[in-house]
Amino acid sequence: MSGKKRRSGFTLVEILIVVVIMAVLAAAVIPQFTSSTEDAKRSTAQFNIGSIRSVIQTYRAHHDGGNPGTATGTTLLTSLTKKSNKDGSIPADGSGEFGPYLVEIPDNPFTSDATVTDVAAAPTAGTVTGKGYAYNPATAEIWLDSDTDDLDEFSW
Repeated sequence: MSGKKRRSGFTLVEILIVVVIMAVLAAAVIPQFTSSTEDAKRSTAQFNIGSIRSVIQTYRAHHDGGNPGTATGTTLLTSLTKKSNKDGSIPADGSGEFGPYLVEIPDNPFTSDATVTDVAAAPTAGTVTGKGYAYNPATAEIWLDSDTDDLDEFSW
């Protein structure tokens, strides 16, 4: 037997190899997590637009094809979150026949705003206010009112 003691543990080279491998793995994984926030916002936006679209269709079925916000003194927000009569009017005492269709308008995930702006045409880069939603009462079209790169993806 030799008089040398054998040490247990890792050498510096072994530790450096493990650190390099971990760095390579981290470099490959981190970019996937950073884009997940954007993906979640896009999915939420598509879901919100689809939900509002479904509610608008229900409103139209109850109001003989009338669009929310076409009755005097109403907007999309008040039409869908309050009780309304067949003609689309909203009684002050809350005694309407139909609705409410939504408890509240969902937040735009890109701006965290639920404001609805009535517009006469599809929003473009110059008309975007960066709030909640843009809504055309004449056609019942709705868009995210955001400066995201592709507004058409979030419209109906």
